[in-house]
Amino acid sequence: MIADVERKVAEEAAKQFDCRPTTDWREAVTQSDVDAVVVSIPTHLSPQVSLFAAQAGKHILTEKPCAASSSELWPVVEETQRRGVRLKAGYNHRYHPAIRRAHELFQQGIIGRPLFARCVYGHGGRVGYETEWRSKDTHSGGGELLDQGVHALDLFQWFLGEFEEVTGMISTAYWPIAPAEDNVFALLRTRENVIAQLHASWTNWKNTFSFEIFGEMGYLKVQGLGGSYGPERLGRGVREKPGDVPKEQWEEFPGPDDSLDREWEEFLDAVAEGREPPSNGHEACHTLRLVEAIRQSASDGHAVKLSR
Repeated sequence: MIADVERKVAEEAAKQFDCRPTTDWREAVTQSDVDAVVVSIPTHLSPQVSLFAAQAGKHILTEKPCAASSSELWPVVEETQRRGVRLKAGYNHRYHPAIRRAHELFQQGIIGRPLFARCVYGHGGRVGYETEWRSKDTHSGGGELLDQGVHALDLFQWFLGEFEEVTGMISTAYWPIAPAEDNVFALLRTRENVIAQLHASWTNWKNTFSFEIFGEMGYLKVQGLGGSYGPERLGRGVREKPGDVPKEQWEEFPGPDDSLDREWEEFLDAVAEGREPPSNGHEACHTLRLVEAIRQSASDGHAVKLSR
């Protein structure tokens, strides 16, 4: 069953997937023949729907960032644990082929001990962007940080683990959307002193995505996400010995973006196998804690320590 507040939208989607339409999301969630719920709605409504689904004993795939704060998401995590159902956050960038391949190579240790990571992610908006729900603090919970920035924070944690210190700066440099932000700058540090650097921007004008990990013996670089972000490519450079300049190799990943399909398949596998999925509720809460720390640092003007 598909629910949308606009009946026509629900009916058109229901025809495409050969299911029943409704304008009442509660009706869709409580159907006895519904085993799992996909929550893809503005951020301020997401925790309410996800919690209702968990209480109904449904497995949940909820679009990132899942909530505006960790305190909003945590009751959903607790309820899914209580009911024995699975919760997956929709961080689909993990399933882009270049990023996934980079993670495999990283885990194989080809670049050695990690030293630092950095990500630049941005676009320039479009005419009327300041009127869309993403730009409204009351609906999105913020601006660029919860839109694109959280994808980078999720990837940083996927590669490097948890962070213990955060420094952040945010600005509303161009779009008239305050108190939401259109630029985010952040430095994050792990207990092992690995540094991650983020710049997420709605004033980049030309769409861009770059994610890089540097280690003792080399580096991995992902550029592009396909479409308007440019071809998805993975570069690697590995030194044979200290002092060498790595020989750089690039691999391109053409074709349509199937990251959402792969994400869905991973979710179904986790449900079938009775295991926690990647980017589960706990990990999504950690990501939101980083968001909160960046905002606190930007407000207070100093680094923020995170409790483990």
